[in-house]
Amino acid sequence: MSRKSLAGRILRSPRGAICALFLLALVLCAIFAPWIAPYDYAAQKLSIANTPPSFAHWLGTDEFGRDLLSRIIQGARTSLSVSVLSIALSVLMGATLGAAAGYFGGIFDKIVTIFVDLTWSFPEILLALILIAILGPGLHSTAIAIAIAYLAQFTRLTRAQVMALKGELFVDAAVTAGARPARVLFMHLLPNAMTPVIVAGMLATGDAIVLEATLGFFGLGAQPPVPSWGAMMSSGTAQIFIAPWIIIFPGLVIATAVIAINLFGDALIEALDIRRPLRDG
Repeated sequence: MSRKSLAGRILRSPRGAICALFLLALVLCAIFAPWIAPYDYAAQKLSIANTPPSFAHWLGTDEFGRDLLSRIIQGARTSLSVSVLSIALSVLMGATLGAAAGYFGGIFDKIVTIFVDLTWSFPEILLALILIAILGPGLHSTAIAIAIAYLAQFTRLTRAQVMALKGELFVDAAVTAGARPARVLFMHLLPNAMTPVIVAGMLATGDAIVLEATLGFFGLGAQPPVPSWGAMMSSGTAQIFIAPWIIIFPGLVIATAVIAINLFGDALIEALDIRRPLRDG
Protein backbone atom coordinates (compact mmCIF):
# COMPACT_ATOMS: atom_id res chain seq x y z
CA MET A 1 0.00 0.00 0.00
CA SER A 2 1.39 3.40 -1.01
CA ARG A 3 1.70 6.26 1.46
CA LYS A 4 -0.86 8.32 -0.48
CA SER A 5 -3.45 5.55 -0.42
CA LEU A 6 -2.82 4.92 3.29
CA ALA A 7 -3.21 8.62 4.11
CA GLY A 8 -6.33 8.74 1.98
CA ARG A 9 -7.91 5.81 3.83
CA ILE A 10 -7.13 7.41 7.19
CA LEU A 11 -8.42 10.85 6.24
CA ARG A 12 -11.61 9.48 4.69
CA SER A 13 -12.62 8.48 8.19
CA PRO A 14 -14.05 11.50 10.10
CA ARG A 15 -12.40 10.20 13.25
CA GLY A 16 -9.03 9.87 11.56
CA ALA A 17 -9.25 13.28 9.86
CA ILE A 18 -10.28 15.17 13.00
CA CYS A 19 -7.63 13.51 15.15
CA ALA A 20 -4.97 14.03 12.48
CA LEU A 21 -5.76 17.76 12.32
CA PHE A 22 -5.72 18.08 16.11
CA LEU A 23 -2.42 16.24 16.45
CA LEU A 24 -0.91 18.30 13.63
CA ALA A 25 -2.00 21.51 15.40
CA LEU A 26 -0.52 20.21 18.66
CA VAL A 27 2.80 19.39 17.02
CA LEU A 28 2.92 22.80 15.32
CA CYS A 29 2.22 24.48 18.67
CA ALA A 30 5.11 22.55 20.20
CA ILE A 31 7.49 23.44 17.36
CA PHE A 32 6.59 27.13 17.20
CA ALA A 33 5.83 27.59 20.91
CA PRO A 34 8.07 30.65 21.46
CA TRP A 35 6.33 32.51 18.61
CA ILE A 36 2.76 31.33 19.30
CA ALA A 37 2.65 31.86 23.07
CA PRO A 38 1.15 35.29 23.87
CA TYR A 39 3.44 35.83 26.88
CA ASP A 40 6.79 34.70 28.19
CA TYR A 41 6.05 31.40 29.94
CA ALA A 42 8.47 32.23 32.79
CA ALA A 43 7.45 35.88 33.32
CA GLN A 44 6.07 36.36 36.85
CA LYS A 45 3.67 39.11 37.93
CA LEU A 46 2.41 38.51 41.45
CA SER A 47 -0.16 41.32 41.21
CA ILE A 48 -2.24 39.17 38.83
CA ALA A 49 -1.62 35.80 40.53
CA ASN A 50 -4.52 33.31 40.31
CA THR A 51 -6.44 35.52 37.89
CA PRO A 52 -9.38 33.63 36.31
CA PRO A 53 -9.68 33.30 32.51
CA SER A 54 -10.17 36.65 30.81
CA PHE A 55 -9.57 38.42 27.50
CA ALA A 56 -6.04 39.32 28.64
CA HIS A 57 -5.25 35.78 29.83
CA TRP A 58 -7.50 33.31 28.05
CA LEU A 59 -6.82 30.44 30.46
CA GLY A 60 -6.04 32.57 33.51
CA THR A 61 -2.79 32.82 35.45
CA ASP A 62 -1.10 30.60 38.02
CA GLU A 63 0.04 31.29 41.58
CA PHE A 64 2.99 33.36 40.32
CA GLY A 65 0.99 35.39 37.82
CA ARG A 66 2.34 33.46 34.81
CA ASP A 67 0.08 33.12 31.79
CA LEU A 68 -1.36 29.60 31.79
CA LEU A 69 -1.96 29.41 28.03
CA SER A 70 1.67 30.30 27.32
CA ARG A 71 2.87 27.67 29.78
CA ILE A 72 0.60 25.00 28.27
CA ILE A 73 1.87 25.80 24.77
CA GLN A 74 5.49 25.68 25.95
CA GLY A 75 4.71 22.57 27.98
CA ALA A 76 3.57 20.86 24.78
CA ARG A 77 7.14 21.12 23.51
CA THR A 78 8.46 19.46 26.68
CA SER A 79 5.83 16.74 27.08
CA LEU A 80 5.54 15.78 23.40
CA SER A 81 9.28 15.80 22.69
CA VAL A 82 10.06 13.60 25.69
CA SER A 83 7.21 11.17 24.94
CA VAL A 84 7.81 10.89 21.18
CA LEU A 85 11.60 10.61 21.43
CA SER A 86 11.47 8.05 24.24
CA ILE A 87 8.99 5.85 22.35
CA ALA A 88 11.04 6.18 19.15
CA LEU A 89 14.13 5.07 21.08
CA SER A 90 12.19 2.22 22.66
CA VAL A 91 10.89 1.06 19.26
CA LEU A 92 14.39 1.19 17.78
CA MET A 93 15.97 -0.80 20.60
CA GLY A 94 13.05 -3.20 20.98
CA ALA A 95 12.80 -3.92 17.25
CA THR A 96 16.52 -4.59 16.95
CA LEU A 97 16.66 -6.77 20.05
CA GLY A 98 13.45 -8.65 19.28
CA ALA A 99 14.35 -9.24 15.63
CA ALA A 100 17.78 -10.64 16.52
CA ALA A 101 16.31 -12.88 19.22
CA GLY A 102 13.56 -14.18 16.95
CA TYR A 103 15.86 -14.87 14.02
CA PHE A 104 18.94 -16.33 15.69
CA GLY A 105 17.23 -18.10 18.62
CA GLY A 106 19.37 -20.20 20.92
CA ILE A 107 21.06 -18.81 24.03
CA PHE A 108 20.69 -15.24 22.87
CA ASP A 109 16.94 -15.66 22.49
CA LYS A 110 16.67 -17.18 25.98
CA ILE A 111 18.63 -14.30 27.54
CA VAL A 112 16.49 -11.70 25.77
CA THR A 113 13.29 -13.54 26.75
CA ILE A 114 14.32 -13.65 30.41
CA PHE A 115 15.18 -9.95 30.37
CA VAL A 116 11.91 -9.06 28.64
CA ASP A 117 9.82 -11.20 30.98
CA LEU A 118 11.55 -9.63 33.98
CA THR A 119 10.82 -6.06 32.87
CA TRP A 120 7.34 -7.06 31.64
CA SER A 121 6.43 -8.12 35.18
CA PHE A 122 6.77 -4.54 36.46
CA PRO A 123 4.16 -1.85 35.73
CA GLU A 124 5.61 0.92 33.56
CA ILE A 125 5.21 3.57 36.27
CA LEU A 126 7.03 1.44 38.87
CA LEU A 127 9.87 0.62 36.48
CA ALA A 128 10.17 4.31 35.53
CA LEU A 129 10.27 5.35 39.19
CA ILE A 130 13.02 2.81 39.93
CA LEU A 131 15.10 4.02 36.98
CA ILE A 132 14.70 7.70 37.87
CA ALA A 133 15.65 6.91 41.47
CA ILE A 134 18.91 5.55 40.04
CA LEU A 135 19.49 8.20 37.36
CA GLY A 136 18.09 11.22 39.20
CA PRO A 137 15.24 13.54 38.15
CA GLY A 138 15.27 15.49 34.89
CA LEU A 139 14.13 15.33 31.28
CA HIS A 140 16.94 13.05 30.11
CA SER A 141 16.29 10.59 32.94
CA THR A 142 12.57 10.68 32.19
CA ALA A 143 13.14 9.93 28.50
CA ILE A 144 15.46 7.01 29.30
CA ALA A 145 13.07 5.66 31.93
CA ILE A 146 10.09 5.76 29.55
CA ALA A 147 12.11 4.15 26.75
CA ILE A 148 13.16 1.25 28.97
CA ALA A 149 9.71 0.94 30.55
CA TYR A 150 8.16 0.20 27.12
CA LEU A 151 11.09 -1.78 25.72
CA ALA A 152 9.62 -5.17 26.57
CA GLN A 153 6.43 -4.47 24.61
CA PHE A 154 8.23 -3.77 21.34
CA THR A 155 10.80 -6.52 21.85
CA ARG A 156 8.09 -9.15 22.35
CA LEU A 157 6.06 -7.94 19.39
CA THR A 158 9.02 -7.80 16.99
CA ARG A 159 10.29 -11.19 18.12
CA ALA A 160 6.87 -12.77 17.49
CA GLN A 161 6.62 -11.15 14.06
CA VAL A 162 10.11 -12.26 12.99
CA MET A 163 9.54 -15.82 14.22
CA ALA A 164 6.35 -15.97 12.17
CA LEU A 165 8.08 -14.63 9.04
CA LYS A 166 11.47 -16.39 9.06
CA GLY A 167 9.99 -19.57 7.59
CA GLU A 168 8.49 -17.76 4.58
CA LEU A 169 9.66 -18.43 1.03
CA PHE A 170 11.16 -14.98 0.48
CA VAL A 171 13.50 -15.57 3.43
CA ASP A 172 14.53 -18.99 2.09
CA ALA A 173 15.14 -17.40 -1.31
CA ALA A 174 17.38 -14.72 0.20
CA VAL A 175 19.38 -17.33 2.14
CA THR A 176 19.70 -19.49 -0.98
CA ALA A 177 20.93 -16.48 -2.95
CA GLY A 178 23.78 -16.15 -0.44
CA ALA A 179 22.53 -13.25 1.66
CA ARG A 180 24.29 -12.95 4.99
CA PRO A 181 22.24 -13.26 8.21
CA ALA A 182 22.49 -9.54 8.93
CA ARG A 183 21.17 -8.72 5.46
CA VAL A 184 18.34 -11.21 5.76
CA LEU A 185 17.40 -9.81 9.14
CA PHE A 186 17.59 -6.08 8.42
CA MET A 187 16.73 -5.99 4.71
CA HIS A 188 14.08 -8.69 4.46
CA LEU A 189 12.62 -9.69 7.82
CA LEU A 190 12.59 -6.48 9.83
CA PRO A 191 10.93 -4.25 7.18
CA ASN A 192 8.10 -6.78 6.84
CA ALA A 193 7.69 -7.07 10.61
CA MET A 194 7.66 -3.35 11.42
CA THR A 195 4.09 -2.36 10.49
CA PRO A 196 2.41 -3.63 13.68
CA VAL A 197 5.38 -2.43 15.73
CA ILE A 198 5.03 1.12 14.40
CA VAL A 199 1.29 1.06 15.07
CA ALA A 200 1.96 -0.16 18.62
CA GLY A 201 4.48 2.66 19.01
CA MET A 202 1.86 5.17 17.89
CA LEU A 203 -0.56 3.89 20.51
CA ALA A 204 2.13 3.73 23.19
CA THR A 205 2.92 7.42 22.65
CA GLY A 206 -0.36 8.30 24.35
CA ASP A 207 0.57 6.14 27.32
CA ALA A 208 4.01 7.76 27.37
CA ILE A 209 2.43 11.23 27.59
CA VAL A 210 0.47 10.09 30.64
CA LEU A 211 3.59 8.52 32.17
CA GLU A 212 5.65 11.67 31.53
CA ALA A 213 2.89 13.77 33.09
CA THR A 214 2.78 11.44 36.09
CA LEU A 215 6.52 11.71 36.63
CA GLY A 216 6.28 15.48 36.21
CA PHE A 217 3.45 15.56 38.74
CA PHE A 218 5.76 13.89 41.26
CA GLY A 219 8.48 16.43 40.49
CA LEU A 220 10.72 13.86 38.80
CA GLY A 221 10.43 15.11 35.21
CA ALA A 222 11.08 18.61 33.90
CA GLN A 223 12.61 20.81 36.57
CA PRO A 224 11.63 24.47 37.12
CA PRO A 225 11.43 26.80 35.32
CA VAL A 226 10.86 24.43 32.35
CA PRO A 227 7.09 23.83 32.12
CA SER A 228 5.48 20.45 31.52
CA TRP A 229 1.83 19.49 31.71
CA GLY A 230 2.32 17.15 34.66
CA ALA A 231 4.35 19.66 36.67
CA MET A 232 1.69 22.30 36.02
CA MET A 233 -0.99 19.99 37.39
CA SER A 234 1.17 19.31 40.42
CA SER A 235 1.51 23.02 41.22
CA GLY A 236 -2.23 23.41 40.69
CA THR A 237 -3.15 20.92 43.41
CA ALA A 238 -2.28 23.47 46.11
CA GLN A 239 -4.54 26.02 44.40
CA ILE A 240 -7.40 23.71 43.47
CA PHE A 241 -10.00 25.50 45.63
CA ILE A 242 -8.62 28.97 44.88
CA ALA A 243 -7.76 28.70 41.17
CA PRO A 244 -9.01 25.34 39.82
CA TRP A 245 -8.17 26.32 36.22
CA ILE A 246 -4.48 25.80 36.98
CA ILE A 247 -5.02 22.04 37.22
CA ILE A 248 -8.10 21.69 34.98
CA PHE A 249 -6.72 23.07 31.72
CA PRO A 250 -3.42 21.09 31.64
CA GLY A 251 -5.41 17.98 32.57
CA LEU A 252 -7.85 18.59 29.71
CA VAL A 253 -4.97 19.02 27.26
CA ILE A 254 -3.39 15.75 28.39
CA ALA A 255 -6.69 13.88 28.16
CA THR A 256 -7.52 15.32 24.74
CA ALA A 257 -4.05 14.56 23.35
CA VAL A 258 -4.15 10.95 24.57
CA ILE A 259 -7.69 10.39 23.24
CA ALA A 260 -6.71 11.87 19.86
CA ILE A 261 -3.64 9.62 19.63
CA ASN A 262 -5.66 6.51 20.50
CA LEU A 263 -8.43 7.34 18.03
CA PHE A 264 -5.91 8.11 15.30
CA GLY A 265 -4.19 4.82 16.12
CA ASP A 266 -7.52 3.02 15.72
CA ALA A 267 -8.01 4.70 12.34
CA LEU A 268 -4.50 3.63 11.35
CA ILE A 269 -5.21 0.05 12.41
CA GLU A 270 -8.37 0.01 10.29
CA ALA A 271 -6.53 1.51 7.31
CA LEU A 272 -3.78 -1.12 7.56
CA ASP A 273 -6.28 -3.86 8.41
CA ILE A 274 -4.36 -4.84 11.55
CA ARG A 275 -6.14 -6.48 14.42
CA ARG A 276 -6.05 -4.52 17.70
CA PRO A 277 -4.58 -7.37 19.84
CA LEU A 278 -1.24 -6.83 18.07
CA ARG A 279 -0.86 -3.77 20.28
CA ASP A 280 -0.04 -5.98 23.27
CA GLY A 281 2.30 -8.31 21.45
